[in-house]
Amino acid sequence: MRERLSQIKFDKVYSSDLLRAKRTAEIIALEKKLAVETTKLLRERNYGRFEGENVTSELIDKLYNSSSDEMIQIGMETDESLISRLFTFLREVSISHLGKRVLVVCHGGVMRTLLIHLGEFTKEENRNVFINNLAFVRLESDGVEFFVKEKEGIELLEKF
Repeated sequence: MRERLSQIKFDKVYSSDLLRAKRTAEIIALEKKLAVETTKLLRERNYGRFEGENVTSELIDKLYNSSSDEMIQIGMETDESLISRLFTFLREVSISHLGKRVLVVCHGGVMRTLLIHLGEFTKEENRNVFINNLAFVRLESDGVEFFVKEKEGIELLEKF
C-alpha cells in the first residue's frame, strides 16, 4: 500500500479525528509533506450504549439487522444519519477541491456503509463485506454524485 500511495500526488489529506485513522493519515501525509485536517464527520458509527463494549457475534448480527427505529431506541447511529454526515463532508470537499486529488482516511464501517449506499453491495450483504486494514476506494465526483472507480482490499465473503 505504501508503494502504491507513494506514486499518487495528493493535494489535501483529511482524516477521522479518531486515533487509528489519524495516525494512518499522518504517516501518509508526512511523506507527501502535507498537513492532515481531522474531522468528526469521518468517525465510525456511534453504537450508543454498546460503544466500547465487547459484544457477541449474536449481538452484532442483531445490531446490523436492526431497523432505524430500533437503532434510535438504543442510541445507535442509523445508516441514514451516518450517510448524511459522510455525504455532507464528501460534497463539501469535492466542491472545494474540484479537479484536485484528495485523500480521505476513515474506518472500515464507514467505507462499508458508503459502498452499500453507492450500490456496490446490498444491505443484506453487509455482514459479509470484508474490509482489510489499509483497504481503499477511489471515488470520482462532480460535487453532487459519487462514482466508485476502484476498490482494493475489499471483498464479499460467502458467509460470515
